[in-house]
Amino acid sequence: MPGTVVTFYSYKGGVGRSFTLANIAVLLARWGRRVLCLDWDLEAPGLHDYFQPMISTPPAGGVIDLISDFLEGRSPPLDHTVRLSGAGVLDFLAAGRQDADYVGRVQGIDWDHLYELGFGDYLESCREQWTADYDFVLLDSRTGVSDVGSICTAHLPDRLVVLFTANMQSLRGAVEIAERAGVARDPMPYDRAKLTIMPLLSRFDTREEYDRSEKWRQTALSETRGLFDNWLNQRIPPELIARHLTLPYVSYWSFGEQLPVLFESNPSADQIGFALETVAALIAHDFDRTDLLAENRDAYVAAARATKRQFVHDLRVSTPRSTLKLANELIAELGALGVRAERSLSGDRSLLTKLEDDARHLCLVIDGKVSRWQTAEVDLFLHRTLGQERRIIPVLTADADPNALPGHVGNLRYVKFSRSDGPAEVARGLAKQINGSAPRGGDLLDTLRRVAGASLPPPLWEIVDEIVRALLDAITAHDDAKVSELGDELALEIRPRVARRQDMKAPPETREVIEWVVRRLESVA
Repeated sequence: MPGTVVTFYSYKGGVGRSFTLANIAVLLARWGRRVLCLDWDLEAPGLHDYFQPMISTPPAGGVIDLISDFLEGRSPPLDHTVRLSGAGVLDFLAAGRQDADYVGRVQGIDWDHLYELGFGDYLESCREQWTADYDFVLLDSRTGVSDVGSICTAHLPDRLVVLFTANMQSLRGAVEIAERAGVARDPMPYDRAKLTIMPLLSRFDTREEYDRSEKWRQTALSETRGLFDNWLNQRIPPELIARHLTLPYVSYWSFGEQLPVLFESNPSADQIGFALETVAALIAHDFDRTDLLAENRDAYVAAARATKRQFVHDLRVSTPRSTLKLANELIAELGALGVRAERSLSGDRSLLTKLEDDARHLCLVIDGKVSRWQTAEVDLFLHRTLGQERRIIPVLTADADPNALPGHVGNLRYVKFSRSDGPAEVARGLAKQINGSAPRGGDLLDTLRRVAGASLPPPLWEIVDEIVRALLDAITAHDDAKVSELGDELALEIRPRVARRQDMKAPPETREVIEWVVRRLESVA
């Protein structure tokens, strides 16, 4: 899938825009994303100062040289990026070579004339190449109202992060430009979704004058509330997420151009690295699953941190004590097949203290029925599975009835012990599942058919409708990891529960979407 372009913008200077972008770029790259940073603040470039310790060779060109490449007919343009050291795949496109000619070159740019010559289409081809090569393209935009600002806020981005401080000029100016950007991109001849905008309160000091800081927090929320509409989960109040989207003022980091994320490896809640990690995780998750962010910030960040990492084990085999010997034999057979497996014994509380799993997939050895401990383990596993291709695979003992399993497990494809299928045969079935692609047919179809026949309270149907619509989008985009994640989430939402008087069958509009998804799955089966 193509990468995402994120612009960092502020109406006023001195809000920490470049500081924020540079730190988030390092976090995303450290978490395994391919990141490109562009310094579009041509009149006052400064991003290179933050990256200076990571630059081995000074940039010989930059954004301004894209104009020269365009005028000279170079397509694609020359590669003016430099690779930064110490943070995975992190490339930097500076504003330009900082020599005696730089100021004159910037002042000589006539943006209107360039666009008349077709520079907009040329820039669009550059954008396509950037999003093909990188997971995230981060743009540091010019402040105020400018031609460069319009390029960065309207033409290029998929997402817009607007930073402001606790004063009305900064706040209202940022919101106004954000709203203008959304309007300005509508008539553009480029295929873009509606602009998603994150308001970010920066350099906010809550350690003194608590009452005044809370008043300003409410003022900021009042002015920016509308910016949450097209991405925040409807069940989550903006007040809660706005507190996560606050960068505290820390005087230590206000001196010079520094990157605290290089020094705060495990920041506490009062450190700026903590807030920067939260914003980076929200970007990494594509502004999605804000319900989890509201419920458990640490799990949300851990999921972003873990998405691209290598797992120590391929499979964690969860077993009750009654099947301990069988589980050990299964792990031995898996090892012979080259599958790295570890054992999890029911009641092992060390799992609850881990922020990240060290196994990609979860195998549940079910002896008769799913234990309460295994149910909790499944919930924890799913909590940590945002954006990752991870699976839960039930392994049933001979006397376990698959039809009696709870919905969140019964809808999954299982392997079963029998007289003819012992640990060796079951291990081969497990290896086949985890080494193959995520299923897009039978398991999910069964879940959807159960949904269609379920009776749920109206609020739950709203959640199901949201999941099913997202599922249709994921199937259309051929995003198997997302399909698997949403399928598991759907199964959890319809798990058996005590019937209530307000329960009802699926509303007509939800049933229609379910039928669309079923037909789509059947067409690719």
